[in-house]
Amino acid sequence: MRRVTAEQCASAAAAACAAFVVLCAVSVPTTAAVNVLAIEPLPARSHWTFMRAVVTAMATGGHNVTAYTPFASSSSAAATAGVCDGAPVGCGYAEVPLRLGVPDKVAMDVRTAVADFADQWRFVGIAVDKSRTACDRLDRMAATGRFDGVRYDMVVVELVSSECTSRVSAALGDDVPLVYVFPSPMASWVEAKALGTGPGPSYAARLFARYAAPDTFARRLENVYGWTVMAALQWFHERGDDQTAYRKPAVTFVNTDPVVEKPVPAVQNMIGIGGVHLPPLEPISPDILKFIEESQNGVIYFSFGTVVALSSLPDHIQNAFKDALAEVPQRVLLKFEGEMKDKPKNVMTSKWLPQRDILKHPNVKLFIGHGGISGVYEAVDAGVPILGFPLFYDQPRNMANLVDAGMALSLDLFSVTKNTLLNAINEIINNETYSKNAKIVSDRFKDRPMSPTESVVYWTEYVIRYKNAPHLKSHAFNLTWYQYFLLDVIAVVFLIILFVSYITLKTLRLVNKIIFKPLSKSKLKPD
Repeated sequence: MRRVTAEQCASAAAAACAAFVVLCAVSVPTTAAVNVLAIEPLPARSHWTFMRAVVTAMATGGHNVTAYTPFASSSSAAATAGVCDGAPVGCGYAEVPLRLGVPDKVAMDVRTAVADFADQWRFVGIAVDKSRTACDRLDRMAATGRFDGVRYDMVVVELVSSECTSRVSAALGDDVPLVYVFPSPMASWVEAKALGTGPGPSYAARLFARYAAPDTFARRLENVYGWTVMAALQWFHERGDDQTAYRKPAVTFVNTDPVVEKPVPAVQNMIGIGGVHLPPLEPISPDILKFIEESQNGVIYFSFGTVVALSSLPDHIQNAFKDALAEVPQRVLLKFEGEMKDKPKNVMTSKWLPQRDILKHPNVKLFIGHGGISGVYEAVDAGVPILGFPLFYDQPRNMANLVDAGMALSLDLFSVTKNTLLNAINEIINNETYSKNAKIVSDRFKDRPMSPTESVVYWTEYVIRYKNAPHLKSHAFNLTWYQYFLLDVIAVVFLIILFVSYITLKTLRLVNKIIFKPLSKSKLKPD
């Protein structure tokens, strides 16, 4: 038997590595830097957080991005700071203010937010109206040449509740690919319309559902009802629009991940990049860090994000929170607008807190929030259990998914009391099951073939390489509405069954007439 020396093994390994590197260099095509026009059409900061993460990923991938946004940084230097550090040649990033003629509100009154965004009958109309306002502004900008002067190779825009935002891509040329971003899990009422197909209501909970899956007859019935209502409302509110200029996206980046969401079928060009907004960790300010590390029993972090102002809660709810938090042995970091009256001694408040950095600290035991998807991914990444008070939109379903995963509890905000809150906090913190499950979900979330940022860069360049990637789009776009719902097939099958039944009936009658009737007559004759 031939013996192989260590030197020969090392030489063979080196040759194999060299061959692998050459193979990768040959098989992975390179894409030249392109100019990307990005537009955030809604004055919602959480939406912009997701959009900015997507377009800065494109920039750090070596492309030149111009982003029109209501949240443009006050200076170009501040906007571009750090984006292109260490990025390939060609990286460029700039933010341009986009004025949409709506008030810039940092946070909403909780009652207004729930009234507008929790009622599906109201929400679709409001969302389409906001989309139309933004689209009219973008149409005027395109018509007056506001986007001219640069040859854009791609348009990235948020899909709101109307595909009218796609008209910007059409205005810049038929060969300019359109990329949608959707800053939450995909909306059930626009998915099939925008992407060609979507999961069915028999097994996939719609975005407004308050459960993780329609696993009972009552839930399936409610899910079908809600699904149908929102699709009908979408059609009703858009029925007068000229949709001939709407374009279909080459790729849609969605803020979703199968670890947090229930797995459902999806078209090939819908790319889940949940967690793309998670930035590298930064040092926590000394005062907050001291508050966290000197807490012997750990810390609870409490925030309702950027949409809802905690200070707008009714007094009896604020009092329930304060009374309960005053009795927990942990210290509490609370994002709160303004000064809090009768603030408990163990509570530190601030108008802004570095949420991701705080949640990653090992002394944080619990996150109390409203279940917004961005905060959910920050907690999941950190492996911290959640006590949620979901209010509207995707929040109830987000929390239902986490409850189903065993890392969260969900309560109703408007019926909370001191005792129910205390019981929930003590249950999560004192029962190790929640923290163990949170760590399991966190491990699964991080175990993926490529990071969300890498996915953005890969699929952006894929679309450029393959000229809008038409082969990824659903064949459903080539069908009429009656073909899509198989009404023509059902009609033909029904006619065939009707024809076969008719022939069978006629044949049986003929057999009866020929055979059985003469026989019965012969029996009636006397012997």
